Amino acid sequence: MKTGCAIIGSGNIGTDLMIKIMRHSRTLEMAAMAGIDAASDGLARARRLGVAATHEGLEGLRRLPGYPGIRIVFDATSAGAHRHHDEVLRADGKQVVDLTPAAVGPFVIPPVNLDSHLGAGNVNMVTCGGQATIPMVAAVSRVSPVRYAEIVASIASKSAGPGTRANIDEFTETTAAAIERIGGAGHGRAIIILNPAEPPMIMRDTVFCLCDDADEGAIRDSVARMVAEVRRYVPGYRLKQEVQFERVGANAPLWIPEIEARFSGLKVSVFLEVEGAAHYLPAYAGNLDIMTSAALKVAERLAESRGWAGGEG
Repeated sequence: MKTGCAIIGSGNIGTDLMIKIMRHSRTLEMAAMAGIDAASDGLARARRLGVAATHEGLEGLRRLPGYPGIRIVFDATSAGAHRHHDEVLRADGKQVVDLTPAAVGPFVIPPVNLDSHLGAGNVNMVTCGGQATIPMVAAVSRVSPVRYAEIVASIASKSAGPGTRANIDEFTETTAAAIERIGGAGHGRAIIILNPAEPPMIMRDTVFCLCDDADEGAIRDSVARMVAEVRRYVPGYRLKQEVQFERVGANAPLWIPEIEARFSGLKVSVFLEVEGAAHYLPAYAGNLDIMTSAALKVAERLAESRGWAGGEG
């Protein structure tokens, strides 16, 4: 039997995730969707697809007849709301997969540290920018210590719903923290750009790493292997161009305030783009695709590790 799951949040992220689960998951079954906007497209779509739906939020979800059989709950609301949701859901014995920047549970980036957190009751998916860029920081870090890493995530304004817009500060803070904790950087910085261009632009990400002098070929190979890992669950993830290197010598050191020292070594620049699968919004919304695809992969692995998937249900 498949593992029953529910989604809280009927916006862009929640709706895209619901469609992915219903179309592609061999181990998860959509049991319910909860939102707070009775007129939302996500709730209407859920009902059309035969999924139980409520516009009364978490409490409405808990009143649904099928709630006791739900094992995994995805939270696609906001960082502020998630803290309360987590407290209630874990008291009810639910596994929580957090798609907000609340960072209540451990950060998880599937190809980097998923198997290290299979016992956590709440796992945090960082942010769309984090899911796209932190694998690259980790790829550089496993070749040479990264002293400083900075990421810039540019997403189409049309792909950013109210939840994303309300969490800009949390996005930058959570992503920067995850760059350090998961990516392995000594210091991290994150910037998000909501691009208003028409027609909408595909998601683009830039990663800058300052690391100790190292073999460029080894870094290039490490990045390529990590890209291949991410592409297993996000086919539209790819390098925009070859990895760029710049050696910073003692005669022209960089001053990085975050590390309070002059830096000399190797500057690594990685340029990415993420094309969405267009399950809900068009292909320009790669930010939705990488976030929901990562959450789906994590939930499936959690279900498998607990013996829920293909087991007793």
